[in-house]
Amino acid sequence: MIRRAKISEISDIMAITRECAAFMMAKGIYQWNEHYPSKEGFLLDIKRNELYVLKSEKKVIGTIVISTHMDAEYIPIKWLTENKNNCYIHRLSVHPDFQGKGYAQKMMDFAENTARQNGFLSVRLDTFSQNKRNQKFYKTRGYHKLGDIFFPKQSEHPFHCYELVL
Repeated sequence: MIRRAKISEISDIMAITRECAAFMMAKGIYQWNEHYPSKEGFLLDIKRNELYVLKSEKKVIGTIVISTHMDAEYIPIKWLTENKNNCYIHRLSVHPDFQGKGYAQKMMDFAENTARQNGFLSVRLDTFSQNKRNQKFYKTRGYHKLGDIFFPKQSEHPFHCYELVL
């Protein structure tokens, strides 16, 4: 079940993202660290009603942010659609114990269907240039790679921006 996150779940959410960060680092992917994702960021997501959790057997096992806010880092990107009616995906995570079972697909289906139901022109996101698995995941879903942005607190490597026109 996917639903909006609650403040009371913040410790579970942070535990999942820490586990995901450690799992990626063990594979040489230094995408998430002590700066990102942050508790403050997730609390803001909850306040904006943009953070969703995936639950399985009464346990939070994943997160996804579906936002209407365009981060300043995205401004230089030449998007496929106008910058006026888009949604942005951030902080998609599935606890490592539950990866490879289609949960990320399920959350992206939910996000894309939510975007369609709300009349958005497109879904936009970024993924780490060193995370080939994620790049393949989004390309397979029909996303188009458009350009690179940088998050210096996370990595010296770029993040690729993607867009799916709905």
